[in-house]
Amino acid sequence: MSDSSSIDTHGQFAEAWHNHRSYLINLAYQMLGDIGEAEDMVQEAYLRLARADQDAPADVRGWLTVVTGRLCLDRVRSARTRRESPTATIDIQPGSVINQTSEIDPADRVTLDDQVSAALLELLRRLSPGERVAFVLHDVFDVPFETIAETVGRPVGTCRQLARRARAKIHSARPLIAEGTDAAHQLVIERFITACANGDFQALAAALDPSIWGAATLLGEPAPPQQVNYGIDAVAAGLLFYLGPGVTLVSGPVGQPVVLAFAQRRLFAMIALTLRNTRIVKVEATVDPSARFPAGWTQQDLRTQLQ
Repeated sequence: MSDSSSIDTHGQFAEAWHNHRSYLINLAYQMLGDIGEAEDMVQEAYLRLARADQDAPADVRGWLTVVTGRLCLDRVRSARTRRESPTATIDIQPGSVINQTSEIDPADRVTLDDQVSAALLELLRRLSPGERVAFVLHDVFDVPFETIAETVGRPVGTCRQLARRARAKIHSARPLIAEGTDAAHQLVIERFITACANGDFQALAAALDPSIWGAATLLGEPAPPQQVNYGIDAVAAGLLFYLGPGVTLVSGPVGQPVVLAFAQRRLFAMIALTLRNTRIVKVEATVDPSARFPAGWTQQDLRTQLQ
């Protein structure tokens, strides 16, 4: 492959990484239910983009969506062949997953990660690989059925049927998941995730309503006081402190306006968003600082950084 054909010749690869990686990880997570596998699938998709023996695709995002979808589909099929399945069904509700009292048994500190993953996997287990990919791509990420057909390798009409069957199965799973968000709300969540992932204060501020306020409950022993901020500048600054570059963000279990935050592939925060039209009006976060920040950080360090 010559330099003239490399997608990175004029920085297109770096641009694609900046603009689309968080979106693709979110998409892969919805299909796989495992943040490590989702990151691995997206990494492989970008490696294939870098190795493409051709000029940059006209629609890089669409190209990466198709490749990531195919990789996830192969992974789902492989998992089904090995008959992997979750061991429990868990009902997820915003704010109810994390023990918010000051009495936290160290042995229970992994329950946030385990419970969220088990709930999502239980939902996805109800779908065949084709149904899972068709539903996530179309109903969650608004990908056209023509693109889904290319990903799944089936006719457009068949993909529509797969998504329809998936909706019926998901509906029967109530109350495991909440009612689905519409495309406009999904776009707001995607903008929120991308802005945080890129550390883009202006883009994050644009996703927030002027009346925004946020509350962060910090887990610890003893429990620190709740952090409350009002206004776009204060809320955006607090969000980027916790959720900026180095953190992986994904949507929570399908249908809920919740964002999950991972550091080093460990879930450390659950953020419930209240949306009004195309803006976020309220942010409620429950955060385990010990899973986010280096050992040795203290509550005073957190308070100083948040001031």
